[in-house]
Amino acid sequence: MKLLLVLLTAGKLGKVLLTGGTMLLSVFVYAITFGWRYAVGFVGLIFVHEMGHFVAARKCGLAVGAPVFIPFVGAWIALKDANMDPETEAYVGLAGPLLGSVAALGCYLLARHNGEPLLMAIAYGGFFLNLFNLIPLSPFDGGRIVAVISPRLWLLGVPILLGLFLWKPSPILILMALLAAPRVWSVINGSARSLQHTVKPGARLKYGAQYLGLVAGLALLAFDAHERVAG
Repeated sequence: MKLLLVLLTAGKLGKVLLTGGTMLLSVFVYAITFGWRYAVGFVGLIFVHEMGHFVAARKCGLAVGAPVFIPFVGAWIALKDANMDPETEAYVGLAGPLLGSVAALGCYLLARHNGEPLLMAIAYGGFFLNLFNLIPLSPFDGGRIVAVISPRLWLLGVPILLGLFLWKPSPILILMALLAAPRVWSVINGSARSLQHTVKPGARLKYGAQYLGLVAGLALLAFDAHERVAG
């Protein structure tokens, strides 16, 4: 009992319970619609995605909270260092989709090897999840990455988000639009230009190439996985 109280006081057990509890809740909610096997696999891919952010943030010496899962929204980690420079924010932002894509690719290759349709469906979900997160609009991961290239690229995310809403209306997309509005306005009024002053030479090219390569790869893999699932 004393050990339990010590852990609770330190906050470590509380973080584990928060992450584990919200993960189980997400699995339960997804399982109602898609079945428990798919739910476990898909939530597992979300976890890997978030751990990419977590590990990258820790590597940069940032104070970061444990992942918290929200059904049909995904998950998030609280970065307690709000004033990050654009390169650090791009590094942390890219790590999630990158590690999540590797995990989804593992499911895809395994599904190709053993012909398991469930694994292919999970892989498709993972590809789409990470591609969706690469929309070039903050607070999406893509918005954090392209900011190191030019904040003006956030404007490209506006029609993409609008097109997604017209295709499949969702309150989540409305929420993301509201969260993105201040950043979009900062581009319009010119205050976002100050973000570029701390960007090192070569960073734009490096992150631009990584971003475009990841988007192209995920798009192709998502299309192929979808065709295999549908066929």
